[in-house]
Amino acid sequence: MTDFIINSVLKDRFLVLLGAIILAIGGIWSIKNMPLDAIPDLSDVQVIIFTDYADQSPQVVENQVTYPLTTAMLAVPHAKVVRGYSFFGLSFVYVIFEDGTDMYWARSRVLEYLNYVKNRLPQGVTPTLGPDATGVGWIYEYA
Repeated sequence: MTDFIINSVLKDRFLVLLGAIILAIGGIWSIKNMPLDAIPDLSDVQVIIFTDYADQSPQVVENQVTYPLTTAMLAVPHAKVVRGYSFFGLSFVYVIFEDGTDMYWARSRVLEYLNYVKNRLPQGVTPTLGPDATGVGWIYEYA
């Protein structure tokens, strides 16, 4: 069988060349027309709430800012996980949503719940939403 294939390729060089050209053209066409997502965004939909509470210890920030925000965000629809982090003068609350949740829908729900919790925060403290880009989105910007 192998001898037959080798002999037929040697006899019909024109057909082999024509087949190679057709394959090359098909490969070039498929490369140009194939949609490619080189780095798929597999991260969860998350909304970050950043709050600045200047010159306060982490314990005070936790008790007066992070805890009220975290407990309020637990009631947001489709929220899977709520994580709060307190630092010296800073509070971060991450609201992670279920798969398939639209990013902008999630941000608008978090904004609604932020309006409810504002009166439980200390005077002069205003929580703000973080950027609407994921870490993978920043990679796209550099690529």
